[in-house]
Amino acid sequence: MIRIMKVLQILFTICLLLTGHSVIAQELNTTKLDRYFDALEENNKFMGSVAVSRGGELIYKRTVGYSDVESSVKANENTKYRIGSISKTFTTILVFKAIEEGKLELDQTIKSFFPKVKHADKITIENLLNHRSGIHSFTNDESYLEWSTEARSRKEMIKIIVDGGSDFAPDTKAEYSNSNFVLLTYILEDIYGRSYSALVKEYVADPLQLKQTYVGEELDTSKGESKSYWYKRGWELASVTDMTVPVGAGAIVSTPADLVVFSDALFSGKLISKKSLEKMMSLKDGFGMGLFTVPFGERTAYGHTGGIDGFGSVFSYFPEDNVSFAMVYNGLNYEFNAISIAVLSAVFDQPYDIPEFTIYDISSVDLEIYTGVYGSEQIPLKITILKEDQGLTAQATGQSAFPLEPVDEHIFSFDPAGVVLEFNPGEKTIVLKQRGMEFQFSKE
Repeated sequence: MIRIMKVLQILFTICLLLTGHSVIAQELNTTKLDRYFDALEENNKFMGSVAVSRGGELIYKRTVGYSDVESSVKANENTKYRIGSISKTFTTILVFKAIEEGKLELDQTIKSFFPKVKHADKITIENLLNHRSGIHSFTNDESYLEWSTEARSRKEMIKIIVDGGSDFAPDTKAEYSNSNFVLLTYILEDIYGRSYSALVKEYVADPLQLKQTYVGEELDTSKGESKSYWYKRGWELASVTDMTVPVGAGAIVSTPADLVVFSDALFSGKLISKKSLEKMMSLKDGFGMGLFTVPFGERTAYGHTGGIDGFGSVFSYFPEDNVSFAMVYNGLNYEFNAISIAVLSAVFDQPYDIPEFTIYDISSVDLEIYTGVYGSEQIPLKITILKEDQGLTAQATGQSAFPLEPVDEHIFSFDPAGVVLEFNPGEKTIVLKQRGMEFQFSKE
């Protein structure tokens, strides 16, 4: 997944593991689910769109928030969002189409395509697909954000990948690499003699009549494309990655409604053969080919997540229930995983709560009592608390700063990661709480 903001990466990475218990599916209570999204929208927690299908029929869709905050343009069901790394599933399908047409083989190496890539004579197409190539992911470089908003040629991207070198010997382990799928994009363009955009249109979008799905170029709101935002005491415009950078690793634009049609088609054999699909779904060290597993209680779905700039996305398919779920956001101030759990709980008739949000007035509080650097004996992480714009921000070692929202006396939260910080100014300590875990920090 191409991510730009990495917040407390050691502790607070968005989790794919969902909770729930298997029951016979009941009729979806759309009224309650609408109230859930109403609460998120009214409290600036989520801007985006969701869709769910069962048996190939759309059973729920909802869009909230703005596609363009600055111009007060409300998003609607046709608003298009950048879906980030879900693009990898599209790219994988194209690779398997090429294999079925005899243009590629899973076990062939990439030496003839990219002789300058380290270990090119050992890295196979399959290694690229299941993240076992060892090729360093350029999105992990600190300099990535400095150049990702500018157009890059194929030659420039290959040089960046070649210069990044190798992180481990091919096929010795798995490690997520966006570089793999950029290279796969160029291989597809070489063997077909057409652009990646044209291939997505010909082999996926047109056959499925996905009218809102295509490879993005310059972000264009006149075409119904959404901008993306970070929440920092208000929605702030996020940077915009140039789509010549991620190409087949993260450049596709779509809607949740299109994505559930795409999901239903993929898993019903309308895009690739059953044999190819089984290959995609075969996991090794947690990685499939363009797919991951997404557990929900006793159920297991297959899908992918995505993140680029201020956009985030997920799609998943539950084979036993013939249910597809897709959600995309262009602004998030809540825990994305929690929203996914709520939607799936509604779909599978599980209990879930409509969140209540409170804002504690700190206008008369001396915020300096909280500021400082805090360390912990439990984990090798320091947190710096700063006063900024009449509020507090927190920054963990080596990570981006993020805003804290006051929820009670001496208690602040960062909802996108499900984090709560409980300060004790007298003792100069913090208790950090997240997903049932607690860590003690003391001011240095």
